[in-house]
Amino acid sequence: MPNIVPTSKNILVVAGDVSGDLHASNLVREIKRINPNVKITALGGKRLKETADNFLFDLASKGASGFVAPLVKLPLWIKLLKMVRGYLDSEQPACVIVVDFYGFNSQVLGMAKHRNIPCYYYVAPQVWASRHNRTKTIASSTKKVITIFPFEPAFHAKYGSNAVFLGNPLLDIVPQPKEHVFDGTFRLGILPGSRVGELTKHTDLFYKTFKEVQKIFPNTKAYLFCVPEFSDEFYLSLIKDSNPQVTLVRETDYKERGNMDFLITCSGTATLENALLGVPMLVAYKMSSITFKVAKAVIKVPYISLVNILAGKEVVKEFIQHFATAKNLSAEVMSYFQNPQKTKKMREQLLNIRKTLGDPGVAKRAAELILNDVFANKKQVL
Repeated sequence: MPNIVPTSKNILVVAGDVSGDLHASNLVREIKRINPNVKITALGGKRLKETADNFLFDLASKGASGFVAPLVKLPLWIKLLKMVRGYLDSEQPACVIVVDFYGFNSQVLGMAKHRNIPCYYYVAPQVWASRHNRTKTIASSTKKVITIFPFEPAFHAKYGSNAVFLGNPLLDIVPQPKEHVFDGTFRLGILPGSRVGELTKHTDLFYKTFKEVQKIFPNTKAYLFCVPEFSDEFYLSLIKDSNPQVTLVRETDYKERGNMDFLITCSGTATLENALLGVPMLVAYKMSSITFKVAKAVIKVPYISLVNILAGKEVVKEFIQHFATAKNLSAEVMSYFQNPQKTKKMREQLLNIRKTLGDPGVAKRAAELILNDVFANKKQVL
């Protein structure tokens, strides 16, 4: 791709799920802080909608999880890709920044590459866990890959990517953990996921787990942590209880989550957030039988949770598919409620993970890297 200083001040940012939307919005804030003249057009979620100058579509609330579910979204994706193609042709943006969400974003990268528009992958997808061949596509269609784990640049380099680790962006938003003091009430947090399919499969299961725990530990309270894409009514409709005993939590500062005694968590970014907060947890994940069979065939790592992958051992217990039952999950929760030393040990192991992820200021460093790379002659955009 020719190294041409762009005359456009426009940047397209695409994120397709809730965690990607969070990281993308923080990156956009830093880009606009550094250079207010840059205009951001975005597809993403509620956070990007707040930070972008031009918002095209709420893709995050329509995100599909698993290996098979994205096929259901194919008609919508075709429509949105046509929209993106029109934007690229009419605006010729200075660059494209895609965040995770490989299935959709790989198509965006291809269209941008065809038009000689430089592309940056921020929060590279976890191709090291499965489908390594995707790394070649990323290498051939991006100018730079910004990874979020320290081992990723070496993996991407084997496939020809120009990859760099600037730290994990969660360090910019998850506060330092506080010393935990038990006050006589067990606070049990429920994090059932961020996509419709995950919420449907996990919300009631995790609530039933709480009810099982409450039978033995009546001084237990449940807190259901909600993502902004879905309403309180939607969450409550998933719980098969006419009068659910649960507090719905909506927060951006992690204050309530940091106060939990234990967390029942769907696999995903939330597990790493929990680790940074030092809150003990278990990880559970249920999927369709077809998705499960495909996953078993292609996943190349021994764990599903980022915490265990980064630690290289089982720090948190994982319950997958038919092992994810209220009986099994509640037994795991209660084993910690009954054993303060076991809880303390997990807290220490979780906090060790924070030390491996770099330093805060990740979004700022990523924004500087991209702006300096794209606008080599800064007078073109100042």
